[in-house]
Amino acid sequence: MEEEPVAFRGSHLCHEGRKVLALDGEVSKAHAKHLVDSHDHLLQSNLETGSYNKLYSFKHIVNGFSVHTTPSQANKLNVAPGVKLVEKDRGAKLMTTYTPQFLGLPQEVWAKEGGDKNAGEGIVIGFVDTGITPKHPSFTYDPLNPFTSNISHFSGACETGPRFPSSSCNGKILSARYFSAGAQAIATLNTSVDFLSPFDAAGHGSHVASIAAGNAGVPVIVDGFYYGRASGMAPRARIAVYKAVYPTVGTITDVVAAIDQATMDGVDILTLSVGPDEPPEDTITFLSVFDVFMLFARRAGVFVAQAAGNHGPDFSTVVSYSPWAVGVAACSTDRSYPGSLLLGNGLKVGGVGLSGPTFGDGKFLCKLVLAKDAVRVNGAFPRTPAYVEECQYPEALDPIIVRGRIVICVFSAGFYNGTSNINAIIDTARTLGFMGFAFVANPAYGDFIAEPIPFAVSGIIIPKVADAQIISQYYEQNIQRDERGFVIQYCARAAIREGRVASFVGQAPIVSRFSSRGPDFVDINRNPADVLKPDILAPGHQIWAAWSPLSALEPVLTGYHFALLSGTSMATPHAVGIAALIKQYNPSWTPSMIASAISTTATKYDNYGEVILAEGSYLNSYYPSTHLDRGAGLVNPARAIDPGLVLPAEFEDHINFLCSLPGIDWSVINAATGERCSRLLSHPANLNLPSVTISTLRSSLTVKRSLKNVGSRPETYTCSVISPNGTMVNLSPTWFRIAPQEIQDIEIQFRVIKAGAEFSFGEIVLTGSLNHIVRLPLSVLPISTS
Repeated sequence: MEEEPVAFRGSHLCHEGRKVLALDGEVSKAHAKHLVDSHDHLLQSNLETGSYNKLYSFKHIVNGFSVHTTPSQANKLNVAPGVKLVEKDRGAKLMTTYTPQFLGLPQEVWAKEGGDKNAGEGIVIGFVDTGITPKHPSFTYDPLNPFTSNISHFSGACETGPRFPSSSCNGKILSARYFSAGAQAIATLNTSVDFLSPFDAAGHGSHVASIAAGNAGVPVIVDGFYYGRASGMAPRARIAVYKAVYPTVGTITDVVAAIDQATMDGVDILTLSVGPDEPPEDTITFLSVFDVFMLFARRAGVFVAQAAGNHGPDFSTVVSYSPWAVGVAACSTDRSYPGSLLLGNGLKVGGVGLSGPTFGDGKFLCKLVLAKDAVRVNGAFPRTPAYVEECQYPEALDPIIVRGRIVICVFSAGFYNGTSNINAIIDTARTLGFMGFAFVANPAYGDFIAEPIPFAVSGIIIPKVADAQIISQYYEQNIQRDERGFVIQYCARAAIREGRVASFVGQAPIVSRFSSRGPDFVDINRNPADVLKPDILAPGHQIWAAWSPLSALEPVLTGYHFALLSGTSMATPHAVGIAALIKQYNPSWTPSMIASAISTTATKYDNYGEVILAEGSYLNSYYPSTHLDRGAGLVNPARAIDPGLVLPAEFEDHINFLCSLPGIDWSVINAATGERCSRLLSHPANLNLPSVTISTLRSSLTVKRSLKNVGSRPETYTCSVISPNGTMVNLSPTWFRIAPQEIQDIEIQFRVIKAGAEFSFGEIVLTGSLNHIVRLPLSVLPISTS
């Protein structure tokens, strides 16, 4: 709608997005009521009463509303006076311990901020997700260690409901709200899991919140086994919960209502491990409703981080598009959980599975049986792979043959098409009394990707065909079959070894296969944008964190209070927690300064000193990562709290960037943002980001970056550059001295010396006399020399 929302009306904000007027004042309340009345009047005057359902009025950072209606009615609203933009809801998806040590937090950053009993103190992190499990030890309040910080900038609420009494908001959980109007409009919610309260039935929201801000030193115990202790990145940060996604359904309507409320409540940081899973069809990526809400949250002084997406390793698969939100890619750490199957001939075959060993601590060899050889001959069931090979149905197997044995279950058609699952194998094993199971690859389907999950019985997953063939060959050599092919003597033996003990070896980090890749793009046709995405890399592979025992979407994790999960959903809260530590250490910094500090101090090298690798499409395939895989690199919190220089970019700069996009209709920008195009950048790549991305470089181009000294002393910087292949890059000046709070501009001249068909990569390195090192990634597609 056309009128200004509450937050940006008149003088509510000063230049850098800090709140200067009480938003709950009488004037603000009156304006909010006026906006709601205008929404109702518009609907009543254009649509027939009873033919629509208004779900939300947005009034804080965006003036608008959400309505459940027909396409023809939406078209009618689109041309009504006062309406600037109408967009169809695309739905919202989830972007589905040890990491504090991997990132060097306890020794360095936490120590600077008073240890884990103070790290994140005074910072409020908002989580738009599936809710929270309030009684989980990661979120309990310790009366012996009370919060001491002033959080008067925040004013939330504790909305109660099923499984979420008022005592759930305990001080650690500062505020909790839920948003369900969108979900309820398009689906019949399941009352056994879709609780109309902030309670988390799925587990995802609890997992994400505990990674960023879970209490320090919480014991992780699963199936009676102690895996170590888990801590959030900023364990003293407070948690504000905004439940907007339900096990049955998620809508952008509920997500943006949550963003609007979180910003109004006064969160410092917003975590979005949920969002649309595909680009908008009828607008540019930067101007979808979801991205516009993030833009205005950023304008209001909120640091916004979102998951880059889980569609890797294909290029241009990111679902984080806009320069005003930090898009987080996922990587592994150097921790793994190796399991093994010991065969009777002494060979040991590696695999994965968080399970204990078979009898005798895995030293006693049990008989090995192939599921196909244990099928009940006269059973009344279909002879499909799920029954015959995949161990999905206990009635298909002869209990006399399989009891007390290790049973080989084979990946087949059911797993390939998604109708079979590990949980059913575990149920079959428990029902029939297997000693254990081995779930192995099938040459007909190739290698598959296996993640370690807890097994309530001894079990191991063997995802490589070559390893499965070793097992098969040994098995066939050690059984006797009759003339019909039935086994009459089982002599093959095996043992499953301990699979729950972590190993800390190998190259790390490695960009995860699933992590979405750049380049960023402006529309559904994947036309590239002059923005680096993803922005940053953080651990997101095999992350232990809090879980909801209901586990509504993951039956295999039902009953567990912790889960080991992978996804850019898990990487995002790592970056968020680190942003909270930076904000605590530098309370006056704006979101763009925090984002800049995270980017310019990141590392592109792994623990072997080599360029970080990225996983390819196939199992055990790797290649040297580029900025399109890792962004600026692995987040480095120890350096990010003291980066030396930052590159600020505020709301006006983002509007100027949008207005500078080639071929853009300025009226579309005005409709989405309410801003007019009064100033243009000479090129979109001139937005003051902590990187330079040029998606189409013809002949030559000069861009500018402005750097601010956030240190306490003057510093001299020398400038060097590694030019991307096919280009020559010159910097001016080649050195400079900069006083505290001073701004220094540098000009970066790109010249094509050899055209190419793919992006090439380099970096600018600014080396300070006080040991600050500032890196700006360069990503360029040089298409012609003239």
